[in-house]
Amino acid sequence: MKNINIEVDEEQYESLKDTKKRHGLTWRGMLLHAQRELDSGPATE
Repeated sequence: MKNINIEVDEEQYESLKDTKKRHGLTWRGMLLHAQRELDSGPATE
């Protein structure tokens, strides 16, 4: 299994953590949900 590591400041981390908790997601689930949302919209290149 591969790992993804990103750096965010404390404020961004807390905001992401709150969103994750509010929607009942794991970090993996939140990332995959974002991918689906991005792929379902019009392509912007």
